[in-house]
Amino acid sequence: MSSSIPRSAAVAAVVSAALAAGLLGGGAASADEATAAAAPVRIHDIQGTTRVSPLVGKQVTGVTGIVTGVRTYGSRGFWMQDPEADADAATSEGIFVFTSSVPTVAVGDRLSVNGTVTEYVPGGLNSGNQSLTQLSKPVVTVLSKGNPVPAPVTVWAGSVPDAYAPAGDPAAGGSINGLTLDPDAYALDYYESLEGTNVRIGTSRVVGATDPYSELWVTVKPFENDNTRGGTVYGSYDSQNTGRLQIQQLAPIAQQPFPKADVGDYLAGTTEGPLDFNQFGGYTLVARTLGEHVGLGLEREVTDRQHKNELAVATYNVENLDPSDPQEKFDALAKAVVENLASPDIVALEEIQDDNGAKNDGTVTAGETLKKFTAAIVAAGGPAYEWRSIDPENNKDGGEPGGNIRQVFLFNPQRVSFVDRPGGNATTATAVTGTKGDAHLTVSPGRIDPANSAWENSRKPLAGEFVFRGRTVLVVANHFGSKGGDESIVSHHQPPTRSSETKRLLQAQAVNAFVKDVIALDKQADVLVLGDINDFEFSGTTQALTDGGALFPAVKSLPLSERYSYVYQGNSQVLDQILTSPGVHHFEYDSVHINAEFADQNSDHDPQVLRFRP
Repeated sequence: MSSSIPRSAAVAAVVSAALAAGLLGGGAASADEATAAAAPVRIHDIQGTTRVSPLVGKQVTGVTGIVTGVRTYGSRGFWMQDPEADADAATSEGIFVFTSSVPTVAVGDRLSVNGTVTEYVPGGLNSGNQSLTQLSKPVVTVLSKGNPVPAPVTVWAGSVPDAYAPAGDPAAGGSINGLTLDPDAYALDYYESLEGTNVRIGTSRVVGATDPYSELWVTVKPFENDNTRGGTVYGSYDSQNTGRLQIQQLAPIAQQPFPKADVGDYLAGTTEGPLDFNQFGGYTLVARTLGEHVGLGLEREVTDRQHKNELAVATYNVENLDPSDPQEKFDALAKAVVENLASPDIVALEEIQDDNGAKNDGTVTAGETLKKFTAAIVAAGGPAYEWRSIDPENNKDGGEPGGNIRQVFLFNPQRVSFVDRPGGNATTATAVTGTKGDAHLTVSPGRIDPANSAWENSRKPLAGEFVFRGRTVLVVANHFGSKGGDESIVSHHQPPTRSSETKRLLQAQAVNAFVKDVIALDKQADVLVLGDINDFEFSGTTQALTDGGALFPAVKSLPLSERYSYVYQGNSQVLDQILTSPGVHHFEYDSVHINAEFADQNSDHDPQVLRFRP
């Protein structure tokens, strides 16, 4: 992902027009461009001082360099680098050559390449991603073999600026494509100035566990927003954590297994290879040499057990659970509920699928899923949970087509009672009723404002009324709209466009209005709003939920370094929350880290637990 504007005004106009048209290609060339395209050019001439090549769309001939990496899978091609750098830190000396078929060159080959300069946008033009400058349709001549690979540029804490990105140009729609790179001032500019270059890192801590695609994240800034478990915490939109770097390897997995690393582990020694840019993480060191994996044995957390006069309420996204999942997944999730969460009195589950999972045949019931899960909890030594939920309309709540995910309340009837008030279904709204100082639900379980357009193709909030030691407790389980459609933090728009926030803002306002109705009737009502909010504790979504003091995000009771339930691209961040009404005066809160930091996951979310005395 890389794109910027050329050096001359003529080329700038060409690229701007192309970008506006949704294309990154060439137009009419100036005389200077024609001369440059006809004569041999150097790699740094192609890369230029901005994110889009000044020669985009042009044929170039006789481009020389030494091969630093060969990729035989995925986006096939090779990287080559000019060993004789220019004096401009903004221009990269490396470039990716896209071959489509398996390349026939080898590391150390000195080449002369003819080809077309292109700007490839991983994820497509609508993704907002930067583009990757590359040579396409190459004609390759091997000049010599066995040459030394150009010495790597060392990426380390002192080389990466603390500021993440320049502000986008308002005249260009907030894009940074047209800005001259300033690698001494901004991290994104620094990495862009090394696009395609052979780079190395020294011993580095893992901040994003190995994923199913054989990639992980490290940080070259060990003290940047770090926490005691080894992660790097994402604490604001302006604190993107500049030291994060994605790591892949050049060797196919069948030839060289990729390490299975957890957060807090290390890649020790040297990791070296070309710096790529991809759709799923941005700047990525594609390792020709991979450091040694050193595991530090991160342990899964165990929360405290509630006292007999404390109500323990949890939220857990169980990631598309359905009866076709292996018994091992049910057993692992059940063990987590019993051992790591200490068998909470109430558990709000997100992503419970219907009884045949993703089979899209109109099934919406989830009784078989819940029977299998609650049986596994009993087998693990936990309580015989009962459940309450509302079946959705078929394919009206988003998620995997045919899966019909929904929220579900599990509750331990030996500790807490559920108040059943009939009439709840997918389209009937519950409301607040009662007398002053005594608020109740008209329908329990019931959905909040399901006809509101904010919930279109999204999960509707599930409200339930419970009684614990004679005290009414209202719980609202949520699964707000996903972040799908948002631009990455490495977008060429700075700040990135976060289009998904619009829906979550409306959803938060609807839930906030409901809680205000409760509080208007009973200022001391015990209300918990919880679930997969899909947004940060500092977000506009959370601000809308808490508007007017109706709710407090309990995660803010934790130290900054402990506020996270999810790890994305090496950033430990909050997505799952429990919020409390003013009547919940004293509580203990725990984000129980058992999944998000681990290569082996039962879900990609960490559950949350709150204990209080109603």
